Amino acid sequence: MTSQTPPDTVIYAIGDIHGRVDLLAAIHDRIEMDARQRSARRKIVVYLGDYVSRGADCRGVVDRVREWLPAGFERVTLKGNHEDLLLSFLGGDLDMGRHWFDYGGLDALAHYGVSIPDRQARDDASLTLLRDRFGAALPQAHLDFFRALSVSYRAGDYYFVHGGIRPGVPLAEQSDHDRMWIRKAFLDSDADHGVVIVHGHSISAHPVIRPNRIGIDTGAYRSGVLTCLLLEGPLREFLRT
Repeated sequence: MTSQTPPDTVIYAIGDIHGRVDLLAAIHDRIEMDARQRSARRKIVVYLGDYVSRGADCRGVVDRVREWLPAGFERVTLKGNHEDLLLSFLGGDLDMGRHWFDYGGLDALAHYGVSIPDRQARDDASLTLLRDRFGAALPQAHLDFFRALSVSYRAGDYYFVHGGIRPGVPLAEQSDHDRMWIRKAFLDSDADHGVVIVHGHSISAHPVIRPNRIGIDTGAYRSGVLTCLLLEGPLREFLRT
């Protein structure tokens, strides 16, 4: 049976951005151009998370995601594992901060104007200082944005998450951690999940299309290719930078 969006609905799902506001602006332009050619009453843009870390302008990405919403569009913003790390670090989990900093977290702090005396320092005192500076530099609107992110979204026969789901577990019982973080058990599974999972998180050179999932993290921060999956009825197409 062919997977479908809800009736009279077109969905644009955007993969991991990681600070590449330049690519996000380009994909937004392509979405607007494409949407003008479609008659669907509902137009929904779904962001799959990982707005921050790496790239050149994490703050700019968050501003653009918050502000860009053409007339007639709906916006769904999901939480990636990097936003999970960011919030955990702000909440005082220094180990999560250490993990985040090994994967581009310091770049995000720098984009918010945080002074970083030693990029190699990982002791508690250094991380506490950075956490306090980041908390002071982060605009309240951005903190509210991060805190309001959802971990999943369903539309028709499609289920959108950042990382994936735990095979064999009903959708309603999936953990937030798996939906943001899971990789191997999900990627290796050929199980029928009852819906097609649209996800990012796991980088590939090209979109990955399987009977049970569609992966659209094309490593934008290093490849220069940001991928958007277009879904309308039974149609599947890709917009790419």
